[in-house]
Amino acid sequence: MPSDASETIAAKRALRAELRERRRIRPAGEREASAASLTEQLVAITSELNARTVACYLSTPDEPPTRAYLEWARANGVDVLLPVSRDDGLLDWAAYDSDDEGEDVLGLPVPLGGIVPPIRVNEVDLMLVPAAACDRSGMRMGWGRGYFDKTLGSMDRRPPVYAVVYDDEIVDALPREPHDQPVDGAVTPSGLHRF
Repeated sequence: MPSDASETIAAKRALRAELRERRRIRPAGEREASAASLTEQLVAITSELNARTVACYLSTPDEPPTRAYLEWARANGVDVLLPVSRDDGLLDWAAYDSDDEGEDVLGLPVPLGGIVPPIRVNEVDLMLVPAAACDRSGMRMGWGRGYFDKTLGSMDRRPPVYAVVYDDEIVDALPREPHDQPVDGAVTPSGLHRF
């Protein structure tokens, strides 16, 4: 008989596969239509919190788009730190100060700017993190590598943390494991959701 832990892992794996496929087949028109409203919502939470330094990420083509927001942040004097995945399962952080991009060890887009001391993430006013889904209690489910759970769980001073997801990725409940870290809310194209 499988243990509760193995059932949870299997449930998360199946849900991630479903969510990944839904993102992959999301029509281009729907993605484009949601981009402007998502950017408005990201600007709104940044302005509401008067955030002067933000941790965010460079979105991939299947993710809710963050690039227009990052351009807005840079144009409006908001300092942005972007994650860089390391081989050891931890994150480094780099300043978003140019449009030059490369790939990290996972093949995800990263800035080519210099790495800042990891402790700098403790100084941000807002964290906007990727997610596969969130539930209405604030539980975030990532893509299974644990980078953001480790970061959030080890922060000395944790700022407000919002997952960036599509509207249909906020669900009633998610399977959870002891290491999973909750978020304070989610930003979707339709609005801000506080948990």
